Amino acid sequence: MDDPIVSLIDVRAVYEGERHATLNGLSLSVAQGEQVAITGPNGAGKTTILEVINGLLPITSGSVRVLGQPVTSGSHRLRSEIAYVPQNLFFDPETPFIVRDVVLAARFGKIGRWRLPGARDRDIVQAALIAVGISAWAGRPVGRLSGGQQRKVLLARALAQEARLLLLDEPTANLDPNAKEEVAELVGQVRAELAATSIVVSHESGPLMTASDRVVDIDAGRIVSTRAGTAGRVPVAS
Repeated sequence: MDDPIVSLIDVRAVYEGERHATLNGLSLSVAQGEQVAITGPNGAGKTTILEVINGLLPITSGSVRVLGQPVTSGSHRLRSEIAYVPQNLFFDPETPFIVRDVVLAARFGKIGRWRLPGARDRDIVQAALIAVGISAWAGRPVGRLSGGQQRKVLLARALAQEARLLLLDEPTANLDPNAKEEVAELVGQVRAELAATSIVVSHESGPLMTASDRVVDIDAGRIVSTRAGTAGRVPVAS
């Protein structure tokens, strides 16, 4: 069996200034190409799992490996393979960047610091804008777009980044029903085009849950149940 793309073993994590662990001996394994949905009440540790996987929150004990590598706060090259869409990330109306440049910024993890994007990078960005259906917005200020449109920009970034792992924190939250459907469909499209593994945090049922291979319920920093999603994949042991 291939090594898992994500492996958390007996992980504990505590935010600075807090007395109690947010993750409390949590173990989770995610296979290549799998989409896992993580659900649970507010404060259960759903977002913390994504932050730990992305190396944004140090663990106090246990083991975290992503794409076969141990995760640390200095895993900058590893993070270039991970597209992370945080919860409630919206651009202020006065944000001084156009859509094309927001998506182009995703290429810097690939080309390295102190280098400028080349023609290939710009071609990749243009292809991502077309794939997500937002090429007509390329020259618009990103902060002037609606919430659903901004989520599409972030999904275009994931395509341009050529990420192998998608971490999506409530990607359809605070959107109207039509925008929820559109963003959910685009998540599936981006995942398919990249042949990527994805972990989706969500507190609500809907198309993203329907498209998941496995649903993991957590509470108080622990997994309380795991069930097969309606996508039909056999659950991977966690």
